[in-house]
Amino acid sequence: QVQLVESGGGLVQPGGSLRLSCAASGRIFSINAMGWYRQAPGKQRELVAVIRSGDSTNYADSVKGRFTISRDNAKNTVYLQMSSLKPEDTAVYYCYANIRPSLRVYEFDYWGQGTQVTISS
Repeated sequence: QVQLVESGGGLVQPGGSLRLSCAASGRIFSINAMGWYRQAPGKQRELVAVIRSGDSTNYADSVKGRFTISRDNAKNTVYLQMSSLKPEDTAVYYCYANIRPSLRVYEFDYWGQGTQVTISS
């Protein structure tokens, strides 16, 4: 089985920074992409950033220039460095990974349990 374990959420003042981490473990043959989604109260889950196996990245327009996604392939870990945080960044952040568990199995989407990020003074 595959597990995604997130860490790094918390309460930060506007303008502050946080770094989220997400480590994938278990039966992993290859990882095609890892990323972060977020869901604020009363809103749909939205893509924040994704990084693919070739290190190409995509960001939501709302976070471009403020957030940076990176990946440590040796540790099967993805990071989200968040800077210049705004109250509207408040949400539960979910780690996502598209993983192929074995050579004989197609890839699946996996999700972490979510970590709360609150931006407030």
